[in-house]
Amino acid sequence: MVTILQSLPKTIHLSIVLAVLLFLGLFFGGGDFAFDQLFWSWLFRYFHVLAGVMWIGLLWYLNFVQIPSMPKIPDDQKPAIGKVIAPAVLFWFRWAALATIVTGLIVAYLNGYVHQAMALGIGSGGGKNTAIGIGMWLGLIMAFNVWFIIWPNQKKALGIVECSPEEKPKAAKTAMLTSRINTLLSLPMLLSMVMAQNLY
Repeated sequence: MVTILQSLPKTIHLSIVLAVLLFLGLFFGGGDFAFDQLFWSWLFRYFHVLAGVMWIGLLWYLNFVQIPSMPKIPDDQKPAIGKVIAPAVLFWFRWAALATIVTGLIVAYLNGYVHQAMALGIGSGGGKNTAIGIGMWLGLIMAFNVWFIIWPNQKKALGIVECSPEEKPKAAKTAMLTSRINTLLSLPMLLSMVMAQNLY
């Protein structure tokens, strides 16, 4: 077991095996099972939650840990953050954002509320559609920020793409402020999502 836990790929593979076994036991052990619309809705909701945990977890890591810690790190150690850790974080961060949006839209489509939610419940009685719609729009804004503001500016700040020395600090500040905007929007977004699932 120690050998497995010392390797992230082995740990993740074992976690997937355990999740599949648990799924098989719960799904087929319950008796009434079918690969129907309810199954696919559940499966994509599970993927949606997994991707969302990765995305928001990394957003909060960046804002609660990495950014506040940077001034405390000695200058000779900062290149390790910029050349190794930050690019890896940003890889998972941006792809988790995309996966969260795609799986969320699939869930909304499968459950028949994608149009009503995107219209914020206007004309469909509000309530759940309004709540989930607010969450969806906030998520879309946040994902847009990740791909079209944070990532392009981080590439400049980290030296992944060429830019002038004057552009680097400006790009780093733009990326940081946009990341803070996403942090600001994260709690209302999560609140809307949870409200839609539990209060209506």
